[in-house]
Amino acid sequence: MQIAITHKTRYSFQDQVSFGLQQLRTTPRGTRGQAVLEWSTEVEGGQTEAAFQDHHGNAVRLISFAAGVTELEIVSRGSVALSDDTGVVGPHRGPAPLWLYQRETPLTKPGAGVRALLRRIEGETPLDQMHSAMALIAGEVRYEIGASSPDWDAETVLEEGKGVCQDHSHVFLAVARALGLPARYVSGYLRLEDRVDQVAMHAWAEAHVPDLGWVGFDVSNGISPDQRYVRVATGLDYAEAAPVIGSRVGGAGEALDVAIQVAEQ
Repeated sequence: MQIAITHKTRYSFQDQVSFGLQQLRTTPRGTRGQAVLEWSTEVEGGQTEAAFQDHHGNAVRLISFAAGVTELEIVSRGSVALSDDTGVVGPHRGPAPLWLYQRETPLTKPGAGVRALLRRIEGETPLDQMHSAMALIAGEVRYEIGASSPDWDAETVLEEGKGVCQDHSHVFLAVARALGLPARYVSGYLRLEDRVDQVAMHAWAEAHVPDLGWVGFDVSNGISPDQRYVRVATGLDYAEAAPVIGSRVGGAGEALDVAIQVAEQ
């Protein structure tokens, strides 16, 4: 399957921006089952200062704001060829060591809620246990757009019993790491069956399973990623794989508009 993607991010400010930097993680990389055919990023109201790989191997672009701007628009677009490998990405490849992905973060630190889930997990093998965890989390956390806050940690998500793909993924990471498996957050694009236009990237998790390597689990949809999923960035949690992070001086009264199109070619 071949998928075409356009991702537009527009910032508008009531006051002029004196200085600002943004890190973009919106460029997919070639991995097992995923070949990037073409990809480009254009910036209006700023410029690219550097392009590099972070310690997770993500493609990062550093954007600076032009002095005095009141609008910044970033457009990434391209096409990706995909095949269905039943969610298996394969062996770990650096630069970050595999043990790093067993580290807790503020968003994935386990507590009473995670420990309660652990007692209910079934399966004799790590792979079976991860599928059991995926189903349990989906049953405990109702998918509801706009119900959660970006700073909710895994325990808060379980207490509230609702959230979005980011929240599902953080709970899964907490569970997988508590079981002794390295696990990482994944941000990317998903081709939906009923529409092309979207307002946000998708998120899921991967656990490093013996004999298979990295395997993906999308709690929100109850499946391992197939040929509709485009992997873009990975990290210990959302904070390390977010599509855009940064800071600025000035630019009060921000308005943000995101428009994403994901379509089969």
